[in-house]
Amino acid sequence: MRFAFTDDQLDFRDAVRDLLANECPASVVRAAWENDDGRSGAAWRALAEMGVLGALAAEDAGGLGLTVLDVVLIVEEAGYAALPEPLVEHALVAVPVLDDAARAAAGEITVTASLGDPYVLYGESADAIVVDDDDLLYVVDRADAMLAPAAGIDASRRLAWVEWDPATPVGDEATRHAAFDRGALGAAAQLVGLARRMLDLTVEYAKERQQFGVPIGSFQAVKHHLADSRIAIEFARPLVYRAAWSVTQGDPDASTHVSMAKALASDAAMLTATQALQCHGAIGYSYEYDLHLFMKRAWALAATWGDAAWHRARVGRAIL
Repeated sequence: MRFAFTDDQLDFRDAVRDLLANECPASVVRAAWENDDGRSGAAWRALAEMGVLGALAAEDAGGLGLTVLDVVLIVEEAGYAALPEPLVEHALVAVPVLDDAARAAAGEITVTASLGDPYVLYGESADAIVVDDDDLLYVVDRADAMLAPAAGIDASRRLAWVEWDPATPVGDEATRHAAFDRGALGAAAQLVGLARRMLDLTVEYAKERQQFGVPIGSFQAVKHHLADSRIAIEFARPLVYRAAWSVTQGDPDASTHVSMAKALASDAAMLTATQALQCHGAIGYSYEYDLHLFMKRAWALAATWGDAAWHRARVGRAIL
């Protein structure tokens, strides 16, 4: 068994990392808090051109024919950039269940998803929504859905309360559960990326900020905060990768592995947000400083696709 990503997987991640660094810097995330739809624009189009949006679609549907394991690193990088787009909902949840995924794979339409949650992400700017009811999935055109805007802690994540008219189900109960697991796994990968970004910001700040004539990073208490965050991230990250492998391989315990990953990734991101805020001091509370963009995204994602308590309970049910 190979316990490492392939060169192709790492190269794809590096290409997306470079793309997001150019097309989705913190200034783009900040602008999404106040623009019309809360989205990135250029970054989404660039991801479509690179094939990321259709990565899980079959090649004959215009996709890359890749697996969840192939794209988990890419989703982590989207978290690191706090990409203001429905990447997980579109590429991981919706595209694999669409009867005709070609337009979504090409980025010609945006499909979002809301499973087990009355709120849908970017519902007002999406072309279609994947929803669930009684353990079945449905694909609903935006024109056939009733949407009411809802406020969230992260203003770039535009939410809407969704109600919809009856539609034809897609797949069966197993299809719905697999789609939910892909969504929860994607959220976990994004949380790992966010935790990494918050830790990187804090390390750089601790090197530059001086107190009593020395960088605050030289103080033992600050070192302990940063070390605790690093340890939490390094414990969560392998579980995310393991869950991606389990989902790809059709492991019968994949749902349990996804829940383990989501619980620990949520914990790691929440801990890192707390420690980063503590180490930054008063500037961490400032809207003018970038930390809050990533911190509030982490708070929002930790509560979506099942929070840590929900996923721990699912692991408990599997064990007992």
